[in-house]
Amino acid sequence: MHTRLVVMQDEALRKVFGARLKGLRKQKGWAQKELASQVGIRFQQLNKYESGLNSPPAEMLVKLADALGVTVDHLLTGNPVEDSPLASSRLFRRFKVLEALTLDDQETVIKVIDALIAKERMAAALTSVDVAA
Repeated sequence: MHTRLVVMQDEALRKVFGARLKGLRKQKGWAQKELASQVGIRFQQLNKYESGLNSPPAEMLVKLADALGVTVDHLLTGNPVEDSPLASSRLFRRFKVLEALTLDDQETVIKVIDALIAKERMAAALTSVDVAA
């Protein structure tokens, strides 16, 4: 027998969740069909989630959060993403896979990440200098 975890039985909670889901989708500039396709459902089902008619099962919450680049906690509660030590579950999964690489490959990945961080910091520093000038 297949059981489904019902996350939100209260209609008000479903409506708040649906509004948050819709807002996050619109922030990405996506139509319902685009997000639905990414998570493997019909856009009509996504519409039901967004309107508060249906509540997604737990595994769908994970897919939605991943596609939208937020945590499940943020998707459910609206808590800021910064509260999570690793906000992107996609990124977290990549790091788990990296653990299986050789030490040399891991070091290469670390150097690439360090270079990207340095580039971002440099760009931010230059922007703040331009603003101050």
